[in-house]
Amino acid sequence: MLRRKAIRKIFVTTLTAFVLLVVYIVPTLDSTRTVQTNMEVEYITGLGTNHIYLLDENNLLVKTNILLDTTDKIEQVKTILYNLKMKENAKFPTGLSAYIPEKVKVLEVSYKDNIVNVNFSKDFLEIPMELEERIIEGISYSILDLDKVEGLKILVDNESLTYYPQSKNKLPAVITKEIGINKKYDINSRNHINKVVIYYLENIDNQSFYVPVTKYINNEKEKIEVIVEELSSKYIYEDNLMSFIHNNLELLSYEEKENMMVLDFNQYLFDKEDKILEEVLYTLSYSVFDNYDVNCILYKVDGQIIKEVSSKELH
Repeated sequence: MLRRKAIRKIFVTTLTAFVLLVVYIVPTLDSTRTVQTNMEVEYITGLGTNHIYLLDENNLLVKTNILLDTTDKIEQVKTILYNLKMKENAKFPTGLSAYIPEKVKVLEVSYKDNIVNVNFSKDFLEIPMELEERIIEGISYSILDLDKVEGLKILVDNESLTYYPQSKNKLPAVITKEIGINKKYDINSRNHINKVVIYYLENIDNQSFYVPVTKYINNEKEKIEVIVEELSSKYIYEDNLMSFIHNNLELLSYEEKENMMVLDFNQYLFDKEDKILEEVLYTLSYSVFDNYDVNCILYKVDGQIIKEVSSKELH
């Protein structure tokens, strides 16, 4: 029995090392640098992927992926936090960086009732004011993207953090994605403020990455209408952000039912080869899943079903 366990342990370790070697050395064919893993390897070794958010050169948080070698929730959180810590030997795509100061220590991580508690050392209170929102947003979104995590509590030296360390602005006791990410305010009135998360694309070192932006606007339209309008617009507020969606794309109808969003578009959802570009599908899908409590999107063109996308597919 011991011999068999030893052989299995050696096999798992070797296979894990091989997968990591492939991930870091072999160039990916996916234009978004999403790590694709073989499902059988995930089953044998416990390997899987999760999103983490890194800073670009414009101090925007960018969605990318991390390889997780455990299914234990606490260990997954520790791995994420380790990768978000600034280190000299960190291996990130060119133009992206971590942001938790190296001197900040993670004292404890716990998980109960779908809530993650992270206890940082008191050095966390010294994070720079100009980055405090981005740091807390990045940590929060990276952890909240884990399966079966609905909230995050940040503690500093065993005390709940209920304010931003430098600005002293209020911070929720339990952080959810309601906190927003890469927030952009485009309002001129306190009335009819709509909060919408929209995913754009950014080209970094000839690779495309997805950038979520939480926009606050004076607009009473349904969120999905705002998403399509913004992504099909010729004007995007940041020069480095872009959308591959055609300017003439129209949302003909939409319906939310039984954890599914049904979207019917005109022919401009397709490219010149009558296909949906991956960048179009992902920016729309990421945006829908971040704004609606659904786990599936049914895409139609002129009433004809084209594709079905589940939230799990995008991990």
